[in-house]
Amino acid sequence: MKVSISIGSAYYDGEGWDELVEYVEAADRLGVDSAWSAEAWGMESVASLGYFAGRTSRIRLGTGIMQVSARTPAMTAMTALSLAQISGDRFCLGLGLSGPQVVEGLHGAAFERPLGRLREYLTIVKLGLSGEKLEFEGDHFCLPRPGGEGKALRLSLPPKPNLPIYLATLGEKSLELTGELADGWLGTSFIPERSEALLEPIRRGAARANRSLSDIEIQVGANLEISEDVEGLLEKYRKGMAFTLGAMGSAKTNFYNAAYARAGFEEVAKEVQSLWVARKRSEAVAAVPDEMLLAANLIGTEDMVRARLRAYRDAGVDVLRLSSLGRSAKDRIAHLEHSLDLIASECG
Repeated sequence: MKVSISIGSAYYDGEGWDELVEYVEAADRLGVDSAWSAEAWGMESVASLGYFAGRTSRIRLGTGIMQVSARTPAMTAMTALSLAQISGDRFCLGLGLSGPQVVEGLHGAAFERPLGRLREYLTIVKLGLSGEKLEFEGDHFCLPRPGGEGKALRLSLPPKPNLPIYLATLGEKSLELTGELADGWLGTSFIPERSEALLEPIRRGAARANRSLSDIEIQVGANLEISEDVEGLLEKYRKGMAFTLGAMGSAKTNFYNAAYARAGFEEVAKEVQSLWVARKRSEAVAAVPDEMLLAANLIGTEDMVRARLRAYRDAGVDVLRLSSLGRSAKDRIAHLEHSLDLIASECG
């Protein structure tokens, strides 16, 4: 099982940038497979990767993720080709739909029929990556714009039709689309013992394209932390899980909540969301059970974490994407080194 890292977070504001650079440079030296940036309403996902392309030599660099509502598909193709060019073909394009709160609130775009939009978006991006003229007519996109003076253009950058495309998806239909059209899945809300809730739709989509699940790289994000104070760790991560279930989306649309519900925590997901939306935050946090935290994270004593690592491996995870842990670059690098040794010893 390979290891990747997350750069910053979806809400990262650029604080401690020099230490983040030191961390990524260390990951490059240590043999980490890839580093993935993120965006929501903080630092966007592209600029940092251009910088890291010049500061690293072998680690793959991916957007984890670009929001499709924030860029036209042509601009995304241009950006992907540009980053591939300056990184020596180490760039991976990670895309996601985000959710209605961000899409409609921040970008002023409609979120309706997101799956059809994503399919068309991918089609145009792939035209651009392949060096084809950007000529397309669909329900969401039309190139060139009809009735104007535009003409179908071909991007001038060297084509890279095999540039890897990853999708961050959680809904069943969007997971099927991932299996059908993507090279990899950037997964969250993953519980190894209930992995089929998320992997089976990917498998169905892959079958439609005459592929198998093994053709899609399964990459899952995880928190890994070891301590003899298991109760302390549970309290540390309880609020984050409550936030995910209650605040990562609107009361109507929360893909993370729905994914955990399909993984066997439906009652918990509904209760925590209901309490959070009602502004009963402390009660929402208290409603998150220990069982859920231990199932969804790699936390606890070293023996407990080793057991969880084996569970992720046995569930078919190809790449474990680790969150950084520690106040300083030195602490984060030490955590990464220990994690790499632990994962290598258990998962090869």
